[in-house]
Amino acid sequence: MAEITSEHVHAVDPDGVEDKGLRSGTLGLMGATVLGLASTAPVYSLAATIGLVVAAVGVYAPAFMLIAFIPMLLTAFAYRELNSIIPDCGTVFTWGTKAFGGHIGWMGGWAVAVTGIIFLGSAAQVTGTYLFDLIGNETLAESDLAVAAVGCVFIILMAYVAYRGLEIAVWMQTVLVALQYLALAMLSIACLYAVFNGNAGEGSMMPEWNWLNPFNVDFSSFVQAFLLCLFIYWGWDAILAVNEETKDPEKTPGRAALIATVVLLVGYTVVTISTVSYAGVGDEGIGLANPEIQDDIFNAISLPLIGQGGTAFILLVTLISTAASAQTTILPTARGTLAMAVYKALPSRFAQVSPKYMTPGFSTFVTCAIGLSFYVLMTILSDNMLEDTISSISLAIAFYYALTAFACAFYFRKEAFTGLRPFIFAFFLPIIGGIMLALTFIFSAIEMWSPDYGSTSLMGVGSVFIIGVGSLLVGVVLMLLWQLRAPAFFRGETLTKDTPVLVPDE
Repeated sequence: MAEITSEHVHAVDPDGVEDKGLRSGTLGLMGATVLGLASTAPVYSLAATIGLVVAAVGVYAPAFMLIAFIPMLLTAFAYRELNSIIPDCGTVFTWGTKAFGGHIGWMGGWAVAVTGIIFLGSAAQVTGTYLFDLIGNETLAESDLAVAAVGCVFIILMAYVAYRGLEIAVWMQTVLVALQYLALAMLSIACLYAVFNGNAGEGSMMPEWNWLNPFNVDFSSFVQAFLLCLFIYWGWDAILAVNEETKDPEKTPGRAALIATVVLLVGYTVVTISTVSYAGVGDEGIGLANPEIQDDIFNAISLPLIGQGGTAFILLVTLISTAASAQTTILPTARGTLAMAVYKALPSRFAQVSPKYMTPGFSTFVTCAIGLSFYVLMTILSDNMLEDTISSISLAIAFYYALTAFACAFYFRKEAFTGLRPFIFAFFLPIIGGIMLALTFIFSAIEMWSPDYGSTSLMGVGSVFIIGVGSLLVGVVLMLLWQLRAPAFFRGETLTKDTPVLVPDE
């Protein structure tokens, strides 16, 4: 079977641009996998999402944990194949540019940045709220100013950890990931033990295989649940953004991405089945469709299940899960803008790397500053607006994952027909994943147009649509403005399919 190779790996640009200055060989397979798992914030993502999925599709929520995994897996194959010959921290920006040209690539890089910036606002709010919940101060937990102040401090600290380098970041993330999966295992075992021993509440039910059939719901509910589950898988691609800093950069990030997505699949499905079984799908009490607990189901069900001490542990783990994911969100966003600057798609200051820590210091702190400024602005405008911005992330996620999948298939379109392996993994599977994600983007945008979608609306259009599509359109405007100032990138002079990968030799 033919193998996909490249003569350009680890080269230096003939125009004299050296490698980006990042520290190579920092991460092994375990460290990269941990980073991918931490980036999804598994405890927080599940706590904030399961209730919403249940409200949409009831007992079939576990099925959507399974079906949303399919495009994630197919996209992971695309990431692996592209990374195998283009191990560039720009990921979708670099790959999209090499496949489709500067404009498409630039928008891919912008979509990554948008998701990072919006999520940092969410992370800031959650960490602030959970800290006050943990210490039992309801007054401060309900104070927007107090929550914003504490949340911003947490995010700044995580940005500093990211700036100090991957070694300390991965060490910290390893501990935090272990705590998160310990908490999820403890909660799942307790839920199932209570159900099978008849100690659960009246809304509980025994698990059924039928729960894994996603086609027992209407189309609108299907799209809504699928998009929500797409969000909780988002983040594993952070592994690829640090590819230049891993050992064996052509292979390690891709393998770590596949391992991380499979671990997430198992964990998410088991936790969803156990919580649905224990709490039920009612809209009262601890029923998972109760709107009063949908934003934090673990806090609601853990108190009667494992007591005050166990609940405090769940709160603590959710807090650190969110804070940790903020740090891993900064990593790919900062490295993406670094790559864009290296290839002249952004101002050169974004390409500055700390000579001491060998990290993109300027990009890291600018990402942090923009994310927190956005969060403060949304908090001032309306809490509902902030919630809707978070919901809109899924559109950008679907956009740049689909772009990556199509870029893989297009880039390898000639090599794909030289053997079975390249045809399946570099062409066929990525196309299927890209189509699934593109359709998700289109149908979700149509659903979001409704004024009833989300918490607010403007001129008869749902604010989730306005923010989601609007944030991408802002990227179009910024791209055109940069093209006027620095057109070389868009003329294909600084990054083409044949441009060497600007990474250091080990």
